Amino acid sequence: QGLLVESGGGLVQAGGSLRLSCAASGRTFSSVTMGWFRQAPGKEREFVASIRWSGSTYYADSVKGRFTISRDNAKNTVYLQMNSLKPEDTAVYFCAARSTAAWGLRDSDYDYWGQGTQVTVSS
Repeated sequence: QGLLVESGGGLVQAGGSLRLSCAASGRTFSSVTMGWFRQAPGKEREFVASIRWSGSTYYADSVKGRFTISRDNAKNTVYLQMNSLKPEDTAVYFCAARSTAAWGLRDSDYDYWGQGTQVTVSS
């Protein structure tokens, strides 16, 4: 079993920054791919970023250059640094983990999910 708990969401003005954290427990996730997804009201959940055990990263075009995913395997924690936030970034952000080290860009690739944290960007 594994448990993911997100934190760090909130309300921020456009152009501001937030840092999301995802603390994992119940098992170690240091050797598997972790990811962040988001879901805006009335929309499907979409991929944001992922990071492999090696530290290699991949981003959605919509956040590339503004968001940075990182991980601290010693703390079993993944982060999402979000800069230059835009109103269209408003969504519930979910942390997810695969059971393998392979890349994953679809939510169906992931086996463990957090409960989500709300990010609201005002204009």
